[in-house]
Amino acid sequence: MFSASVNVFAWSKSTKAKRIENINSMFPLSNVETRGGEANPPSVRVAPDTIPEARSSKTGVSVRYVPDEDKRWYVFRASYSREDKASDYIVEDGTFVYIAKRYTRKTVKGKSKKVLESLIPNLLFVYTTKEQADKYVKDTPSLSFLSFYLNHFSYDEKQNNPPLTISCREMENFIIATCNNSEHLKFVDESQCHFKGGETVRIIDGVFKGVEGRVARVSGQQRVIVSVSNVGLVSTAYIPTAFIQIIDPLI
Repeated sequence: MFSASVNVFAWSKSTKAKRIENINSMFPLSNVETRGGEANPPSVRVAPDTIPEARSSKTGVSVRYVPDEDKRWYVFRASYSREDKASDYIVEDGTFVYIAKRYTRKTVKGKSKKVLESLIPNLLFVYTTKEQADKYVKDTPSLSFLSFYLNHFSYDEKQNNPPLTISCREMENFIIATCNNSEHLKFVDESQCHFKGGETVRIIDGVFKGVEGRVARVSGQQRVIVSVSNVGLVSTAYIPTAFIQIIDPLI
């Protein structure tokens, strides 16, 4: 695994600033807007209202993602790969659900076919209140196969692991990274990622524009790794250096 050199930590702030400036100004990007007088775009993250609607595959019912201070992102586990069935029910109930998916090629009846499948099998992410989340898991017979994905790094007052929740910022970043269903997306573990230092970067062009994470080599290619707390790591497709902006220099 690649390890950051000790010399990295000895860089002066001015040296870091120059590195960031050099990388970010190396290539002009036609579709990145800047404010007058600024060398770099202040932000290229998409707004929450551009996140794709959740949609039921059975009825076509759709629900938009609308930030709400009373709601949290809960992680649910559906047994035996029934996450789509759970999603249909919950969306039809008026609740926003996200399942990360990617296209993959499979042989069906002797022919290669492009198939859409879950990137993280059995998991779905549900944006709702604690009361509604409990209702889906504990009081809905149609969802008897559904359970909370627990936070094994925390304990409640009864010394039990509570349901895992993901921050809105982290979930929005995860959705931006995976909503294009790219066949090059990977759900990876840390041993597969050869990280290039510890900086946080932002992708500023291409289909992954707005995604934030860390640069690593995965399967021999430079990619950006997105973390989903206590769930795992997601790797984008190949990202050229010209599309990468450092936003959190190593200190």
